[in-house]
Amino acid sequence: MNRSFFIKTYGCQMNEYDSEKLNDLLKFSGYEQTSNFENSDIAILNTCHIREKASEKLYSDLGRLSAFKENKKKIGKKMHIIVTGCVAQAEGDEILKRNKSVDFVFGPQNFHELPKILKKKKAKKIHNNFLYEEKFKSFSLSSEKNVSKLITIQEGCDKFCSFCVVPYTRGKEFSRTVEDIYAEARSLVENGAKEIIMLGQNVSSYKSSVIKSGKDQNVFLGELCRILSKIDGLKRIRYLTSHPIDINEELIDEHKQNTKLMPFLHLPIQSGSNKILKSMNRKHTREFYLGLIKKIKGKVKNMAFSSDFIVGYPGESDNDFEETLDLIEKVKFASSYSFKYSARPGTPSSIKKCIDDNIANKRLKKIQQTLNAQQREFNISFLSDTVEVLFSNKGKKNNQFVGRTPHLQPVHVFSKENIIGKILRVKIERLTSFSFHGNLIT
Repeated sequence: MNRSFFIKTYGCQMNEYDSEKLNDLLKFSGYEQTSNFENSDIAILNTCHIREKASEKLYSDLGRLSAFKENKKKIGKKMHIIVTGCVAQAEGDEILKRNKSVDFVFGPQNFHELPKILKKKKAKKIHNNFLYEEKFKSFSLSSEKNVSKLITIQEGCDKFCSFCVVPYTRGKEFSRTVEDIYAEARSLVENGAKEIIMLGQNVSSYKSSVIKSGKDQNVFLGELCRILSKIDGLKRIRYLTSHPIDINEELIDEHKQNTKLMPFLHLPIQSGSNKILKSMNRKHTREFYLGLIKKIKGKVKNMAFSSDFIVGYPGESDNDFEETLDLIEKVKFASSYSFKYSARPGTPSSIKKCIDDNIANKRLKKIQQTLNAQQREFNISFLSDTVEVLFSNKGKKNNQFVGRTPHLQPVHVFSKENIIGKILRVKIERLTSFSFHGNLIT
């Protein structure tokens, strides 16, 4: 009987993509996937290191897994506990120190070595080299059938924002070749994907090269979108996450011209204060960001934006916070994510004095109220409109289906026919929380 495995994924969509690829690698190597940790012979935790709570979830789960492992040992069964992902890269020694039951630790550019390591009688416990090319070359083309699929096209970051662990856990910027991305995207479409979401820690910095007229020429994100849009059967293209200073004219023009490229851009700013942006080492000002938003809206009339905000960053004054609120009012975001500052060990900001926690909590509550109100206002503007929706899943009720608009808003409808995988026109009738409910237009 083949050994079984279960993977728990924390954090971002790139971790989801990595877990899917690790899942494929283990199956190809003869292992069987199971539905929970209790039934697994190999328990894998694919971790996130963006915020402190994400790391603590790992250590909590490790305590529970240690008990499972000990119980299995009592009845003569062996269990491996594997930690991979960004916490593994940043805290490998600490993981092994805090939990003796962990067998191996793999950084996010090393998990492809797991099937080989499991077959060895003796192997080192920590694997944390930045093996970008080896990792992506080890991937097989996925055969999973889903309407919307993720593809990592770029990994790592060279920006070194003061609060961010990505340069230390994912390494320097690395872009996959156009040929590899195209082959993976075409394979996914052949297996039923209608939408491709391109991923990167700084996806807008994507740069690879192709040979044109006998010469190497650079391909940036805008041209990559154009190349992928030529795949028959591919209906929608998205990408995330971007850095403002890497959004170039070619990419903006591609949004204007390419009907497959969705009019929704996640463009994190983190703060509306120039003082805080400089302290964060964001490499742009609020004026640059507002100018970029204006430029994009000038060319792409239906473009909507989301962003990320960090509240309570060290040194943030009342005035700095008010400047953030002012920027939010100027942009009018369709949706956004906001978080209270969480110091990550090893980052430059982690040694700075944090502001009072009560003040940070009040600011977070206020900014979330503002952002939620803007999101609701944006969504209300679609009531009674007819929009095109790509349906990807069944809903919770009988004959209910769920899809997304071009602006990523979830829509629920009822249909006696299976409409998964179809793009259909829906008249929006009502809004509940952040989801639409509507009727199909026949």
